[in-house]
Amino acid sequence: MTKTLDKTDRATGFAAVHGITATDLCRGVHARFADSIQIKKPHVVAPNLERILLVALDLGNQKGFHSMSMRDLADASGLSMGALYNYIEDKNTLPRMILVAVSDAVDRVLTPADSSECHDPRERLRGLIRRHVQLTEAMQPWFAFAFMEVKAFDKEARELAMAEELRTERLLSVAIADGAASGAFRPVDPTQTAGLVKPMLQDWYLKRWKHRRRGTSPEAYAETVIEFVERAILA
Repeated sequence: MTKTLDKTDRATGFAAVHGITATDLCRGVHARFADSIQIKKPHVVAPNLERILLVALDLGNQKGFHSMSMRDLADASGLSMGALYNYIEDKNTLPRMILVAVSDAVDRVLTPADSSECHDPRERLRGLIRRHVQLTEAMQPWFAFAFMEVKAFDKEARELAMAEELRTERLLSVAIADGAASGAFRPVDPTQTAGLVKPMLQDWYLKRWKHRRRGTSPEAYAETVIEFVERAILA
């Protein structure tokens, strides 16, 4: 029990430090979708939008986005159907809002780790891997929903989800390419290599049951991925 609480505390602390708590993320969603949200009082919108999105994640990850109805969302969130539509134009708006939150979190957490100020290519790649695991640990339901439910999204949301996955993969690819150019890494194909690293990172948030059963911590998992990758690409 203590270990579980410690992991939760670390994830919560990471989210707070990087501004990716549910409250922070929903504030950003509100700013992006303000024109379509009919309620204009921020102190009213903020808690209700957060409740709606967290319930949508819970329902989507439990029964699937395709099977979830607006009625399910209204019942689980405690809002009437009329009140719900004041915040959400239709069901297809939900994945767009969730993907905006995921994109914002990537900007806040992964982009700084890819800073050109980090001149050591090994540390740059290590930082990306560690932060990716920490980010998805803190936002597991968001990332799991964005990956697992993408087939049920409409075309616009599917394209957003695919673009976001390629964007994070590109951060890895550029870091690998720069490391190869500096002589720190072998001259591997950076795009293909990043494409092999990304599924290892996704395994952390998609198969939590497996890692929980093994007692693997986020930190230990990140270090295992780093060791595996470096064995493959170090010059």
